[in-house]
Amino acid sequence: MKVCLFGGTFDPPHIGHLLIAQTICEVEAFDKIMFIPAYEPPHKIFTSPVEHRLNMLKIAIANNPNFELCDLEIKRKGISYSIDTINYIKNQFTLDKPELFYLMGSDSLSDFHTWKNAEEILNICQVIVAVRPGFKPSEIQPWVLKKIQFANIPRFEISSTTIRSRWTQGKTIRYMVPLDVWDYINKQNLFQNKK
Repeated sequence: MKVCLFGGTFDPPHIGHLLIAQTICEVEAFDKIMFIPAYEPPHKIFTSPVEHRLNMLKIAIANNPNFELCDLEIKRKGISYSIDTINYIKNQFTLDKPELFYLMGSDSLSDFHTWKNAEEILNICQVIVAVRPGFKPSEIQPWVLKKIQFANIPRFEISSTTIRSRWTQGKTIRYMVPLDVWDYINKQNLFQNKK
């Protein structure tokens, strides 16, 4: 089994997340992509309540047989460290490095060297990076750069931050998130005080 873990705040999950996940699933022939919403991300603030992020993600990935929701970090509570999640899934499914991947955006890669046990993450799974606009490989630590794999997929210029900002300004987020997620955000008035 070849599995890719896709962690994040998913606040909200958007078309960019889904397109990257679907494209990389096809290119790398993954059996599944596990979406793992963080309970309390160590590198981000301003996240919507966890139950809303979980609900939006369930809505966003419904009906895709290659996508699976993993609520491990939500159940564990506390600060969500990727190394703990990777080790748990590695042991749970008895996966070795050629079968276990961790997907991240290049925006996360810039501070990856500060992550808890970053070197161990690179040793136990293959980190695969989706390049985002403005990415400069020269700004990445050489020991990180030599062990990662860049995803051979199109770039999608969309972010959760932009979506939250547009919503608070009364601008449409249509086509940026799945329609059902958009409905959920509107019904919950989710990003009223967030940028």
